[in-house]
Amino acid sequence: MRFVIVTGMSGAGKSSVLKMLEDAGFFCVDNLPIKLVKKFVKLIMQGNNDKVALGLDIRSGHSLDELDAVLRDMKNNGYQYEILFLDCSPEVLVKRYKETRRIHPLSQSGRVDKSIELEREKLDFLRKKADIIIDTSHLLIRELKTQIDTIYVEDKNFNNFMVMILSFGFKYGIPADSDLVFDVRFLRNPYYISELKDKTGMDSSVSSFVMDSDAAGQFLDKLEDMLTFLIPHYISEGKNQLVISIGCTGGRHRSVTLTNELAKRLAGLSYGIKTEHRDIEKD
Repeated sequence: MRFVIVTGMSGAGKSSVLKMLEDAGFFCVDNLPIKLVKKFVKLIMQGNNDKVALGLDIRSGHSLDELDAVLRDMKNNGYQYEILFLDCSPEVLVKRYKETRRIHPLSQSGRVDKSIELEREKLDFLRKKADIIIDTSHLLIRELKTQIDTIYVEDKNFNNFMVMILSFGFKYGIPADSDLVFDVRFLRNPYYISELKDKTGMDSSVSSFVMDSDAAGQFLDKLEDMLTFLIPHYISEGKNQLVISIGCTGGRHRSVTLTNELAKRLAGLSYGIKTEHRDIEKD
């Protein structure tokens, strides 16, 4: 039997994942009281369900402190389980709560960001025990579903590490969640070419103009070499996502081109690669 404990940060997508697992044939239970977990496990072991998912999170309140002992006891008694932890950056979580106008489980009348910080502290022991961590900060629902299907339907090996390559314009500010920031304003600017000004790095004429430069190719060579060195070290330190931000003046030409080219170069690595062009639609 495959028994998955789905947990993680409030607002990171746990409810959506449980629905996806249910659609994939899992028997799903959400927010079960901690005191009933062992009884629940004994019952499902006696039943006919070969795929079960249990949602546990900060809503358990003070009882969550008992979960660590419960999980150890389950292991000692031969009950096998795996933990899926849904994570998300604080900035994105705050934005999601503002958009949905929902109240954070730990927020009475206090600030959401403080509640998120407290929740992360309380769930740290579960994150450390997690078999799989998925950071949903930059994932669309369909992309999250693809990852869930890969792990729990196709039963393929999953690499926890995700590389997000983000283009941006310095005039609109550096992305707050950047881990590494690179400035490509040293390259020739298509903005000053009349037939290219209103196009973007997604157009072949713009990308060809940008890449028709020894400097662009050398920059990518050096950046690829550095990332090939850095990423394994980030992984060994427990990091599960790397946000690489590449900026030019407006975020529409050079940074877009270099972001796409870098993604092509890293595609052969055994990590998840995602691109995003934050300012491409801006003037």
